[in-house]
Amino acid sequence: MYKTPDGTSVGVDDPYDHADICDHLTDDGRCRLALSQGDNHPEFATDRREDNYACLAHTYEEKNKITSTGSSDVSSSAEPSIPVSAFRECPHYRSTTAKHACVRCGLEDVRIAHDTDAQSLLEEHHLSYRDNTTQGSGISDTSEGTDETTQNNSESQITYSHEITVALCRWCHSKVHQSIARLEDDVSPDPEAFATREQRRAREQQELGFSPASEKDND
Repeated sequence: MYKTPDGTSVGVDDPYDHADICDHLTDDGRCRLALSQGDNHPEFATDRREDNYACLAHTYEEKNKITSTGSSDVSSSAEPSIPVSAFRECPHYRSTTAKHACVRCGLEDVRIAHDTDAQSLLEEHHLSYRDNTTQGSGISDTSEGTDETTQNNSESQITYSHEITVALCRWCHSKVHQSIARLEDDVSPDPEAFATREQRRAREQQELGFSPASEKDND
């Protein structure tokens, strides 16, 4: 299982298996980074400009998609079916979570308006870290029983270090880092997590002035 630079488990064997499409991907299949921050990445922006700013992964998907006409339309909407493996070729790929539920147990976040002191039920969990100085995933694979050929092939496929994060509830986050818990475990929310969420929901309903149907019937 892969580990963080601090030596704690991230709960997966391959971070890319749990990654989503790039944060920089626009709805029309172009690279937002090259479009808006080209001055900070001139060589990359120039390369993308020559291809109408097409996302590297979107270009990869178009080139490998068999169509009846044999043509490709870079401006067409990018589909989520683009294989995440295609993003590995891009030096600026980043996939950070925008989810509102734990990817392990499904616990949904509940935020109380104007209560800035309330700790979020969900936390951002890094599967991989951005690292401009090393080759590879930025985290180490400590899986046992991996032969040298397989390991070398895996390393050759990951050219850059990418930031990849997912959402975990505080309870699952702790279990992943402190035990052998995995993201793909088939589990329900921790009893304490479930109780905390229900307390927040009740408070949320109270602040919104919500009255249960049973109370309305008695009015």
